[in-house]
Amino acid sequence: MVLENLGQSLRNVLKKITGASHIDEALVKEITRDIQRALLQSDINVKLVLEMTKEVERRALSEEPPAGTSPKEHVVRIIYDELIRILGQPRPLPVAKQTIMMVGLYGQGKTTTTGKLARYFHKKGLSVGVIAADVHRPAAYDQLKQIADKVGVLFYGEPGEKDAARIAANGMKHYSTIDVVLVDTSGRHALEDDLIAELKNVADVVKPTERILVLDAAVGQQAGPQAKAFHDAVGVTSVIITKMDGTAKGGGALSAVAQTKASIVFIGVGEHLTDLEPFDPTRFISRLLGMGDIQSLLEAAKDTVSEEQAAETVKKMMGGRFTLKEMYEQMEMLTNMGPLKKLVSMLPGMPGLSEKMDVEESQKKLRRFKFIMDSMTDEEMEDPKLIKSTRINRIARGAGVEAKDVRELLKQYNMSKKAVKGFMGNRKLRKQLMKQFSSEMGQSE
Repeated sequence: MVLENLGQSLRNVLKKITGASHIDEALVKEITRDIQRALLQSDINVKLVLEMTKEVERRALSEEPPAGTSPKEHVVRIIYDELIRILGQPRPLPVAKQTIMMVGLYGQGKTTTTGKLARYFHKKGLSVGVIAADVHRPAAYDQLKQIADKVGVLFYGEPGEKDAARIAANGMKHYSTIDVVLVDTSGRHALEDDLIAELKNVADVVKPTERILVLDAAVGQQAGPQAKAFHDAVGVTSVIITKMDGTAKGGGALSAVAQTKASIVFIGVGEHLTDLEPFDPTRFISRLLGMGDIQSLLEAAKDTVSEEQAAETVKKMMGGRFTLKEMYEQMEMLTNMGPLKKLVSMLPGMPGLSEKMDVEESQKKLRRFKFIMDSMTDEEMEDPKLIKSTRINRIARGAGVEAKDVRELLKQYNMSKKAVKGFMGNRKLRKQLMKQFSSEMGQSE
């Protein structure tokens, strides 16, 4: 999960509140110290931390809880509100015709993020083109071209040309009819005068609608000065934070927006081109505190599974059909949506549970089940009752597993089938689901 250590620390604070017999000044001071410690350890800007915890303490000791709200619930709400305030107001990146200039230092994930963003707009139905204007990093041209080909968007570059502004100008002419143009610019180990001049020249010819700063979550307290330097140079309008999945910190980058007054529009949560999430402070904090983020889970599913595929699976199940083929399709959808640990963190109350369950082992089991089913014949997938002792041994050899693993899969299948049968056996519920499903499918056509 993103900022796992911070999330655990904050959830412990909430447990301390809900487990207390009453709210008094001593408890409020204790939890504000706990929050300070948690935020500072995650590299949140010191000034912001002090301001935030001072406001939590003031409000908790002076405000009367709204009607129908207990003092404990009120203090939890105050913490929730003040954490959201640190991250600024949400500002979704418009899904519209625009030119985006990507800026950032070396090693921040700028080129990969350009590809992720290109994929995002392409999936939204817009025509997209990328321009390779990084003339200093040798592999930048090839890397962006490979990514563009992979996500199915247009690519423009001039290998050997050292004038970034000229490449950008030619690229803009080339893409005169394209909806979204993304310009990948050069980075450095530090924001030096020659890089500032180059960025300004590119901005002059591109005239970008958005200037997006890409920051690595692991940058720490240096994120603030970096953000300010880029903002002073080109006028940053939005921020994307990368590698939020691989660090226990990340608070420095999150709080760097205070230096630019620009909003965080996306966070990168993995290495795959699908691992880019629109950033909403409310949903982010809800997830951090263990309150879940069902909306992100639904968006991940929608982005991964086609409506046709989902419709076909649901129709089969509503018709009472549930063979190993349907089970396989469900597993395929689940594994395509990303790591199980990431999905678990989106469910209300699940971040704490994921610490008790072996998420990695569950992920391995899913993969093992798929290998086993890949070793079965179509006849066996359609009619699992055929799978007896000799077939179990053959399937196990083909999948490179033991016979007990095949039996475990069959046991899981029978449990799932029984659950589906019981669910669909409720006529009233089935009728409601059929009506709702037909309505939604009609609206999407």
